Amino acid sequence: MTSPERETSALDLGLLAPGRAGSRVEVETGDGAYFQRLLDAEAALARAQAGIGVVPKEAADAISSAALAENFDLRQIALDAREGGNPVIPLAAALRAALASADHAAYVHRGATSQDIMDTATMLVADDARIVILADLDRVAAALAVLAARHRTTPMAGRTLTQHAVPTTFGLKAAGWRSLVLDARDRLAALSLPVQLGGAAGTLAALQPADNPAAVFDLVDGFAAETGLDVPTLPWHVLRTPIAELGGALALVGGALGKFAADVLVLGRTEIAEISQRGGGSGGSSAMPHKANPVNATLIAAAAQQLPALASVLYGSMVAEDERPAGAWHAEWQNLRQALRQAGTAAELAAELAEGLDARPDKMAENLALTGGLIVSERLVGALEPLLGRAEARKLLSAASRTTVADDVSLAEALSEQPEIKSLIDTDRLSADGLAELLDPAGYLGAAAELVDRALQRAPLPPRKTK
Repeated sequence: MTSPERETSALDLGLLAPGRAGSRVEVETGDGAYFQRLLDAEAALARAQAGIGVVPKEAADAISSAALAENFDLRQIALDAREGGNPVIPLAAALRAALASADHAAYVHRGATSQDIMDTATMLVADDARIVILADLDRVAAALAVLAARHRTTPMAGRTLTQHAVPTTFGLKAAGWRSLVLDARDRLAALSLPVQLGGAAGTLAALQPADNPAAVFDLVDGFAAETGLDVPTLPWHVLRTPIAELGGALALVGGALGKFAADVLVLGRTEIAEISQRGGGSGGSSAMPHKANPVNATLIAAAAQQLPALASVLYGSMVAEDERPAGAWHAEWQNLRQALRQAGTAAELAAELAEGLDARPDKMAENLALTGGLIVSERLVGALEPLLGRAEARKLLSAASRTTVADDVSLAEALSEQPEIKSLIDTDRLSADGLAELLDPAGYLGAAAELVDRALQRAPLPPRKTK
């Protein structure tokens, strides 16, 4: 293998990330995008400094013109980063070298520290990825709203601890998925993504104009305006709330979409088959020609399982000593980018999944009947309690339920043989039609339809800020 081939083989091309490969979030979080955002941060700082008169406007313009990723050897920057432990040091040197004027080069990275540029670029990358993720979460929520409204009264078996419990509706299940998605979406949308500017130890000392020290706060405001990010109250070199909250929000996205995927995986099982998928999102097997595997749901579930661990690293990195940490800050980079990628991948796949998902009411009805009416035993206890007393009603239903299972008959048949039921019918205290009505799962849906209506009144919150 030649040396160039070895270098190519070392790059992450998405081979082990089939959901991420080719996705929009991959574009927004790739090395090329990250590198451009580092350059954008350097250029924005120069323009902000020109705004308070500490950098000549022509120098800021020259820096901005030169700060284009295609002007640099990204691989060489990455290799050179080994010496200083971060990519900003070689990037700043390369940016200075790219300027025709030595006078202009002197204003590159003036007064800033590497973490100012790296953190600001990270927030820019996060904001770019957030726009993509929020758009896909909105697609998921919209598609689930349609399903919930369409099937607000479609009966299906509610399942607890893997077993049939009482009837519910598919609309309520879809409304629940949507509610979780909106919880995650709104939290992500509300996050503050601030610029970072503090200088060597967070005092802004080297950034203060000698003739007007208070103008340094105008510099911070201008830097935020130039980047489109939020203004921080303090430099946050070791106050890592923005990173930790972002990690938590991304983990919540994974959990919300993971719940959706988990239910789809169960409901789509061959022996359950209560949902089906249109369009993409399913794939074949390398060995079994008949299979249509739920690929989208599988990859969403995989992302959801990884996101909590990634977020835990970001929370752990809050334990950062002194005014600049050794290791804690560095540990965030790949984990945060991976979290953005996993959440973005899951959101894009979930949008495709939700938009192509169909309910199968016929299979839901068939599965409701699997227990021969036992799924409404709770309702029967409540209906018979005023007629027989609570203890006697539970005793009767327990006996009839055992007969239903042991003799493979319906609960209606088992009840019809109970002397107490015969007596109630003979004395007109309970009619045969009334008993049949009590045994209909569609008549025991509680407030499911009304709960769907309540859930669908909720709209997504507007983003905290948009570019």
